[in-house]
Amino acid sequence: MGSNKKINTNTTRTSLYWKCQLIGWGLVSLFWFYIALLRDDFKISHAIINYFLDIFICIAITHAYRTMAVRRKWNELGMKNLIWKVIPALFVLSLAFMLFMNLKTSAYISLVDRQNDAISKLFVWNPIFIWNPVLITGLRHMTIWLLAYHLYHFYQREVQTSKTNAQLSLIAKQAQLDNLAAQLNPHFLFNSLNSIKSLVIENPKGARRAIDLLSDLLRSSLYEKDKDLIPIENELSLVYDYIELEKMRFEDRLQLKTDIDQEALNYKIPALSIQLLVENAIKHGIDLRVDGGVVFLKIKKRDNYIHINVENPGVIHKNERVGLGLENLNKRLEIQYKGKASFSLTQNENDCVVAVIIIPMNIDDEKI
Repeated sequence: MGSNKKINTNTTRTSLYWKCQLIGWGLVSLFWFYIALLRDDFKISHAIINYFLDIFICIAITHAYRTMAVRRKWNELGMKNLIWKVIPALFVLSLAFMLFMNLKTSAYISLVDRQNDAISKLFVWNPIFIWNPVLITGLRHMTIWLLAYHLYHFYQREVQTSKTNAQLSLIAKQAQLDNLAAQLNPHFLFNSLNSIKSLVIENPKGARRAIDLLSDLLRSSLYEKDKDLIPIENELSLVYDYIELEKMRFEDRLQLKTDIDQEALNYKIPALSIQLLVENAIKHGIDLRVDGGVVFLKIKKRDNYIHINVENPGVIHKNERVGLGLENLNKRLEIQYKGKASFSLTQNENDCVVAVIIIPMNIDDEKI
């Protein structure tokens, strides 16, 4: 369905482009058609041929530019970088306009006005020296065309950016609610409070620590989620607090092992993404096993990407539906990184479930 929508969109844009080309240059050439009839005394048949040749020349020149601009991705450039591309292109297009228009005129004089061979030869062999008014006309019309073409694409890009930001904001808000419901649901709070209750008499110091951890988790869930991206180091602090709190309930049944590339700590990722994977590993893996197990967290830099792996003992049932938290995480990754990030949940042969997030690294991600 997604691919069909993309194809339909491209077809619509292509159709709009050709409509604008034909209508725009058709209207401009009508003025030249009028001049050819009244000022230059063209025969009606010659004026019509000249009219269609004018349209063809203008469309051919501008379409050649469009093809080059699309291949070199000029429409993705910022305004400052684009100007340095467009200004030289404007002069090239104007010169091409002048050359082809003069060649067309030369051909007309050679074929129709055979009475003056000297003028005919001059126009045929030296069209590039006829600067005015054809060059000025070319500059004027090519400037208008380039402005219209690139301003349209700037407008489309701004509209798409606005739509993406709005969609990201909605999904982020929904993810916040889903995360709060999944992470700090009544069942989780009930177990945590029971663990704290049992510690109040036996281990008051441990109970105070548990309350602090639960408070930090609540605070992070409420406020960190307002930030789209946070450093991995900050995310790990939340994960460690969460594991410490859960260990008060699971005791030796829950173990955490890590293999983390220290160079990756400053890179930013979607808030609560690792915590969500760890929580999912405990809820659907460790909690279902009598002997518990080990949650293995690995974060590595590979080929300009951050690889985040969370592995836990467990089984993925074929009919088991992915939770809302993981679905929203996948959507956030898709929109935040424009399809360059990925999320997967797979079953290994040794009865282990592996959740993997792959995120592209950006220079800006290192700025905290």
